[in-house]
Amino acid sequence: MFVLELTYIAPIERIDAALPEHVAWLDAHYASGVFIASGRKVPRDGGIILALGDDRKKIEEITKSDPFSVAGVCEYTITEFVATKTAPALEPYRQELPS
Repeated sequence: MFVLELTYIAPIERIDAALPEHVAWLDAHYASGVFIASGRKVPRDGGIILALGDDRKKIEEITKSDPFSVAGVCEYTITEFVATKTAPALEPYRQELPS
């Protein structure tokens, strides 16, 4: 599992201009099953996405295809983790530690 942290590097007006395309991009990755949660940070200086996957390179490619990245209005920090404990509703995403 991955935590994708977006940090805005452009004025909010440029973020808002790219927002409809970003939302469509999010929707596509929710539909494919890669994204399971996302939202704005408070204060609004970026966002967070929880993503499923076992291939960091693929996740990096996904972040590079974000319209925010393409427009040069955000930077990503990618943190991989093993979700060994979850709330009951997230049990399908629970992982085992590698041996």
